Amino acid sequence: MQRIMDKKTILHIVEWSIAGAAYVYLVYRLVTYDQYEAVAASLRAMDGGQWGALALAVALMPVNMAIEAWKWKTLMNEGVQELTNERMTFAEAQRQVYYSKLAGLITPWRLGEYPARAMLMSHQNSEDSSKNRMTKVLAMGAVGSATMTMAIVVTGVVALAFSPAVLEQVGGSYLYALMGVVLVLALCLYFAPQWLQKWFLGQDHKTSSDPPSVLIWKSLGQSAVRLGCWCVQLVLVLYALGAVSIQPSVFSLSAIYYLLVTVTPNVPIAEVGVRGAWAMMLFGTVNAALAGVALWVINTLLPCVIWIFFRKNTK
Repeated sequence: MQRIMDKKTILHIVEWSIAGAAYVYLVYRLVTYDQYEAVAASLRAMDGGQWGALALAVALMPVNMAIEAWKWKTLMNEGVQELTNERMTFAEAQRQVYYSKLAGLITPWRLGEYPARAMLMSHQNSEDSSKNRMTKVLAMGAVGSATMTMAIVVTGVVALAFSPAVLEQVGGSYLYALMGVVLVLALCLYFAPQWLQKWFLGQDHKTSSDPPSVLIWKSLGQSAVRLGCWCVQLVLVLYALGAVSIQPSVFSLSAIYYLLVTVTPNVPIAEVGVRGAWAMMLFGTVNAALAGVALWVINTLLPCVIWIFFRKNTK
């Protein structure tokens, strides 16, 4: 019992250390941001309809997080049921998803998100579960990341193919390179069920009645739903800041925006600048760059700040 208590105490310390580091980073970003005057000017120029659009974009943040929690719950309950004696609840999935935002914020390429989710599963106390949990959670995390990337790239490539002006800006060869990325991702997802079964989950692991391939298709569909939420949020913020009027072509450009943000190498400390630069290139105004930053605040900073309300006592 003492050994278990010691382990939980260590996990509790690590949990709060990660959270503390992430909050320090967020404060640093807020203190060093140098465009507050432009933000204030944009806010002063907004009318009632624009304020309503911004409020709706913020209101969609928990929807965005709920979709990710839904996907994570599906992956854990239908992919690796033997990790727990009880099926993961939606509330537990929410807690892990919000906390993983903090861990992803302070790790390169957000690599800390899924290990952080595994760490929160501290109710697993058997030696066998402790040894296998991280591998299996990371395997499901890889599936979730791959399906999200696939949804973004496929949707973005289709939109880019029908946007000749943008295609000319980025170069025709860029489209072919992206099609190569789609092919690689498609092959990875095609072989993923076999790899999961053989190398990560084991031949005798407990799953739902559906085969792993069905789970991957479910995750891909859930990723597409989340991408749709992101695109609606981006268009709403762009409209709120006066960068665009709402029309079908703007939704197409928003899909291209997420494609470019996804395939551009970056680390969290440079992410805000990358998002703003691509937004300004696609939508052509400084306010579009502010929209990219505003959406980062809504979908990254806010979940980190309100994680404390989703946390529960695990002692």
